[in-house]
Amino acid sequence: MSANDARLLIIDDDLELAQMLVEFLELEGFSVDTAASGEAALQHLQTSLPDLVILDVMLPGIDGFAVLQQIRGRFDLPVIMLTARGDEAERIHGLQEGADDYLAKPFNPLELTARVQNVLRRSSPSRGQPDSLEVGLLAMNVARRELQVAKRTVRLTAAEMRLLEVLMRSPGDVIARDALSEQALKRPLVAYDRSIDTLISKLRRKLEDAGVTGQCIRSLRGHGYVLDPEQAGAPR
Repeated sequence: MSANDARLLIIDDDLELAQMLVEFLELEGFSVDTAASGEAALQHLQTSLPDLVILDVMLPGIDGFAVLQQIRGRFDLPVIMLTARGDEAERIHGLQEGADDYLAKPFNPLELTARVQNVLRRSSPSRGQPDSLEVGLLAMNVARRELQVAKRTVRLTAAEMRLLEVLMRSPGDVIARDALSEQALKRPLVAYDRSIDTLISKLRRKLEDAGVTGQCIRSLRGHGYVLDPEQAGAPR
């Protein structure tokens, strides 16, 4: 499937904007569904999963952040968030909660299209590399975007999955934060950007909950992070 063969779900109560985006994105080759509220979107996801969600923050009823939390708890879908506010703190909050990208309104539909294509490419399995990775008790099927710890499935966000994949492809090697940002998030690391550190903290907690010590991902101050194969095989 190419990026432009993908099915998208737009969650936005601005019906005029949503219809404009549907028309534009369909001309670009996407299939597009819409939902005008978080509740309607979650009902839609029960019966039909898109390849990517475009989610507005300001929604009637449950807001976009609450919808994002429910998506992250139940599905493995890339999400681009939209907001009428360009507030940096809100953008960071969205990224920390697991959004794959963030776009402030008003925006150029061409930019949205480019971001959708980029996120879809990032979410696709790595080409020309093994689809199955094993380090200690961690086993990842990259093609299915599935992680198991001691044969128990652990649900990760798309960004967490990509970050762990990078670490699992080079166990025992220290990978710099800027390299992790480039490889896992597909964007350069900028000053005061704590996205990688936040994702590492969440990964550690999920591994701890699954029964493996979170310290299998170690931090080397001033250098980066390393996945320790011995610790990855050690129960919590």
